[in-house]
Amino acid sequence: MNRFLSHATNRIDAKGRVSVPSMFRSVLTALDIRELYCFQDFVFPAISAGGPELLDRFERQIGGEDPFSPQANQMSLLIHGGGVFMKLDQEGRLMVTDFIRDFTGITTEVTFVGRADHFQLWAPQVFIEHQAAAREERRLRGLRSD
Repeated sequence: MNRFLSHATNRIDAKGRVSVPSMFRSVLTALDIRELYCFQDFVFPAISAGGPELLDRFERQIGGEDPFSPQANQMSLLIHGGGVFMKLDQEGRLMVTDFIRDFTGITTEVTFVGRADHFQLWAPQVFIEHQAAAREERRLRGLRSD
């Protein structure tokens, strides 16, 4: 499988590390992703993480704009000013840094959420609430999942 699907919640250890779920590590291996580009999501209180091609995609968008335009500058603030590169350790753990904690509100556990070509790190209860709200909004609009 070469897509990040489903979600899983893992506890942060005493040293501030969290194990990336094996199903996500398998995708990282299959896609030969050795370094994660992580950025503060534009909409949700979550950190989005994927391979360097994720950053490349955003930089292509910026490159298509006038470099002095408000759109290009805003996008750069979001993807460059709100992004970092991170690596998993030998055991497949990610350090839960202040960059992650401050933006997401994560404390003792992390919910990993698949988003097809990348995944996100959420505070567990916040993810549950946002997912329920999205499901309810679709229900109220009469949108089905089939």
